[in-house]
Amino acid sequence: MDETEFWELIDATREAAEGDPEEQADLLLDRLLQLDPDMVLDFARHFEARYNRAYRWDLWGAAWVLLDGASDDAFDYFRCWLIGQGREVFEGGLHAPDTLADLLGDFDEEIDGDGEELGYAADEAYEQLTGTVAPDLGIEPAPAEPEGTPVDFEREAVLAELYPKLWDRFRG
Repeated sequence: MDETEFWELIDATREAAEGDPEEQADLLLDRLLQLDPDMVLDFARHFEARYNRAYRWDLWGAAWVLLDGASDDAFDYFRCWLIGQGREVFEGGLHAPDTLADLLGDFDEEIDGDGEELGYAADEAYEQLTGTVAPDLGIEPAPAEPEGTPVDFEREAVLAELYPKLWDRFRG
């Protein structure tokens, strides 16, 4: 599976789920179960590589503004959700997190921003297809600390300055 196929699978399941991340995860699992185990592992590598790339302080700050706070776990689930939004939103958010204010359509804090189940889809598919746990993917693990300069999440003035568009749209 190449990168284009990975994103096509993400886009197709998001569109079919009408943006609901839990429904998207179910549809993604169904689609992955139609592939052979090696393709599922390829998908998992693409997902994990992007998940690790998104482990950054500036993106965590954007998640904090969007979600009105984001613990370690909430940021993990946010990164899964961000991948589930597709290549344009994911790459745009990584390039300049404040542009998520422009890239995201409607945002419902009750369901958006949490893609926990998306992060498990490939592992579940592999297990169902083979009866065994997925092997090590052989990719670089995420760093112990997020990349970049730490953000003081507790200071609203700092967040408003760093993420003016997000702050105006979601907190202003």
